[in-house]
Amino acid sequence: MEVLKNKKSVSENGSNNKKRFISVKVKWSVGTGIGVLFIFVIFSILLFQSFSSILLRQEKSYSYNALSTASERLENRDQELDSQHVKKILSYDVGPNEQENGKNAPAPYSDAAFISLARKNLTVSIYNLSGDLIFASRDVPYHFKKAGSNNDEVVNNGKNHVFVTSRPVRSRSTHQVIGYAQVTNVLKDYDQTRNKLLLIFVVFGITAGLAIALLSLGLSSWLLSPIEALNDAMRKLSAGDEGKAIATVRVPPMSQHDELSELSELFNDMLDQMQGYIEHQLQFVEDVSHELRTPVAVIKGHMDLLNRWGKDDPQVLSESIEASLQEIQRMESLVQEMLDLSRAGQVNVQFGHETSDIREITLQTFSNFEMIHPDFHFVLDNELKDKTLVKMYRNHLEQIIVILMDNAVKYTRERKEIYVSLAKTNRYAELVVQDFGAGIPEEDVKRIFDRFYRVDKARSREQGGNGLGLSIAQRLLEGYHGKITVESAEGQGSLFKISLPLVLPEQQKETEPTTKKNKK
Repeated sequence: MEVLKNKKSVSENGSNNKKRFISVKVKWSVGTGIGVLFIFVIFSILLFQSFSSILLRQEKSYSYNALSTASERLENRDQELDSQHVKKILSYDVGPNEQENGKNAPAPYSDAAFISLARKNLTVSIYNLSGDLIFASRDVPYHFKKAGSNNDEVVNNGKNHVFVTSRPVRSRSTHQVIGYAQVTNVLKDYDQTRNKLLLIFVVFGITAGLAIALLSLGLSSWLLSPIEALNDAMRKLSAGDEGKAIATVRVPPMSQHDELSELSELFNDMLDQMQGYIEHQLQFVEDVSHELRTPVAVIKGHMDLLNRWGKDDPQVLSESIEASLQEIQRMESLVQEMLDLSRAGQVNVQFGHETSDIREITLQTFSNFEMIHPDFHFVLDNELKDKTLVKMYRNHLEQIIVILMDNAVKYTRERKEIYVSLAKTNRYAELVVQDFGAGIPEEDVKRIFDRFYRVDKARSREQGGNGLGLSIAQRLLEGYHGKITVESAEGQGSLFKISLPLVLPEQQKETEPTTKKNKK
């Protein structure tokens, strides 16, 4: 029951994880929309505040003008302001003589100074020294406070903002305070304009955010299409048989020509390499199994023979032991070559600073083969007159030369001639080994460096070859940043050429101790 509960919880967690999955496109779109909206909000706030400041400053100027006009008209009096005097100065009543004569008296607000007093939503109120209201051009929306008669403030009456400014009225002659003047400006136009601006910014901001989000969604869908293709390919790889999937699944070509499309190409290249590795691995396992199956079967056959009756026959016993030892020797040689092949990949790490004299090693190996194979005619063309240092460990260089010359001897049938030449360029030393043997068919040239691959399998087995020599040589050369090439024609022979980096003259002083150590 606990196991079932655990499985259920795991499945529920998995389903929850799937439910919580959010596409990168959605995150990108929402994030971009929110980001643009946030920037627009900041910009709108700054712009809104700027417009509001300009509008408020304009409304304040109207209030200051009205307050200044009223104060200037009342400063001519020396005594405390009263209602009759203020009304006479700040209001206008049509006299009876003027009505009888039918004359049109000039309006008091035709004076430019009084135009501000008649402005809409603006109220001028006058107070005596006690703070009592003695005149008001309109209903006063804000009560006068004598204690704050020198202050300006913006208040909210519940419906609109109201700007209030007041000051003492001083007699022009005595400079004594004779009353107080207050201007209240109900900022209806200011509030309406602010509300319109706010509505415009909100609508435009939401529209811009949605538009940017949709545009980002389309753009992200196009830009992230390589990622979606990669996801599809990975799902197919994880869902199907690994070997078949790697051979068939590929990301389709992309038209973006950017980093993501390059990533898709690299992914395809990686799959190609993995396919090659899997094929080589399968081939390697098959070849190793095949190579080991024969000696194991031979040894088992001889052991069975001896176990049944052969141990009583000295001749059969001797032959069986000798054959078994030969097969064991073949297996030992195969295992050793496989170890050499695996170690060849680490030469750059372990022997990266080793140097050797390619001229000396080639001459020594050449002399050894002349002695071992007296029936062959060896020819040496040596253009290296002095010591020539290359960047390779001595034993590895000797192993490569032995592999090439041994193959030349093995695959030579009639014309037993081996040509060896030494030369160098500005940066590389070059060694060429040429034979006139069976040659390599054109279709096999590209595969001769594969593990266990043999052109003539029967002859190679007779000669004791396992098909690993050229693979070892190639891996060693790659480890030292060298290269090997082959030219061959079936029935005419083969030419193998290796190139190794030279030790430059300015580097020779640093490598002399290593070279001397190698000689010892």
